[in-house]
Parts: sequence; C-alpha cells; structure tokens
Amino acid sequence: MAEPHISDTLIVIRGGGDLATGVAQKLWHAGFKLIMLETAQPMMIRRPVCLGSAIADGQITVEDVTGVKTLAENVQKVWKKSEIPVIVNPSGDIIHMLKPAVVVDAILAKKNLGTNRQMAPLTIALGPGFSAPEDVDAVIETMRGHNLGRIITKGKPLANTGIPGVIAGKSKERVIYAPAAGLMRHRREIGAQVQQGETLFYLGDTAVPSPLTGTLRGLIAEGTLVSLGLKIADVDPRPNVPCDQISDKARAIGGGVLDAVLMLGHKKGLFV
Repeated sequence: MAEPHISDTLIVIRGGGDLATGVAQKLWHAGFKLIMLETAQPMMIRRPVCLGSAIADGQITVEDVTGVKTLAENVQKVWKKSEIPVIVNPSGDIIHMLKPAVVVDAILAKKNLGTNRQMAPLTIALGPGFSAPEDVDAVIETMRGHNLGRIITKGKPLANTGIPGVIAGKSKERVIYAPAAGLMRHRREIGAQVQQGETLFYLGDTAVPSPLTGTLRGLIAEGTLVSLGLKIADVDPRPNVPCDQISDKARAIGGGVLDAVLMLGHKKGLFV
C-alpha cells in the first residue's frame, strides 16, 4: 500500500492557545490536515492570536489561517474552505475516532492531561510535564533561550520555573493574576496603550490596575467567571506591540514541531 501524502495526513492538536496557533500555522503551511481540540470555555489571554478563540467567536483568522468552531462530522466541509476545524473536546476522547497520524499536545498545562503514545503513530508534546520516549515520541522545549524549539527524543524539557520570560527587562511584574474571584468586566481592550496604575478591568467589584506602562497584550474574555489566582492579563512594557501577530516564541516552537513531524514521520513511514 502506498504511503499517504502530506496533504492526506491528519494531525490533531490538543489546545488552541497562542503557542498551539504558532504550531498550527507551520503545519498548515506545510500542507497537513489539521484539527484542533479545545475546552468549552477557553481561558487564553492573547485571544487575537489564538485559533481556540473560535470556540467563543464562531471563527477567527490569525494572520493567514482561519479556525472555525465545528463538530467532528463537519470537518470535511471546513477543510474544503481551506480552514481549520476547532472542536470542543478537552478530554481528547475523540482522537480514537479521528485516527490521526500525529497528535500534538499543545495545551501547555505544565503537566500531562492524558496524552500518550497510544493515541497516534507519532505523538509530540510542548514543554514541561512530558518525558520522551516514555510519554510521547518527542517533546519540544518551550523555555526562552538557546534551546527554544529544540526537539527532545530522550529526556525532559527544562522544568517550569513559574516565572514569566523577561521582556524589556520585565518578567513576573508584567503578568496579572486574579486578586479576587469574580466576573470579568473590561475597561480596556487588547492592544490598548495603558499607563501604570490605571484600571484595566473589574473582577466583580474589584478594580484591577495595570502593573506597568505599555501595551495591553493579553486579557481573558469579557464575562469569564474568574477564580482567585488565575492568570488573566499581560502587559508588555514595550509600546505599540502588534497584538494580532503570532509571537517569535510561538513561531520558534511551531518550527520545532514541524521539524519533528517531518523527521520522525518519515522515519515511521507516515507520509511521503
């Protein structure tokens, strides 16, 4: 039997956040068929660059790729429009029915939420929480630095430090975690130029100020019921940061995943 072509090779991506979207774009450009799986209420904050935002919005275009919320039985219709199906299925139990050649865990939960090598002939995961080849065939390094995007086929990526990467000299101070539980009500929107101390949003009756002067780059969706301590916003200290473009980090990780798919997929005879 002839090996399938790349255009007939299905890859399922678990997660639809900003890094998952960088992965999806690289794989889509290479010609693979894609399906993305998300939760019913995604909690990403950089929503304009997350294909998972299609769950709330119906569809979203990030640069040159479009994600569309759909059901498993309608994926062919979405593919015919050169778009990426986004399905609510956080458990991943639909994967056995889809029978993909490759599964990519891009949830970035910092722990394994159930992805294993039995899910597909080739399995790849992003970041901490996974070990290759025990959990998956390959893990992609997600820590900023020299090894960002590196393919690991034996061992683990760097452990999660809990400290955000440094941008313009700022690290943990640029990320906002919920100081109280409550319903999210926006005062400013993603892309806004904000001043340190100004109110960005409310959680219930609690006003939450900007920790820095810069660009409001990430903000959890309006109307989200937020729990105490949840990551809910991100202020980039640089002015006028483009918030509708895939980040350098996401592109690097996406390149690592594409490299791993091509290298290991050819070794396993998954496509020509």
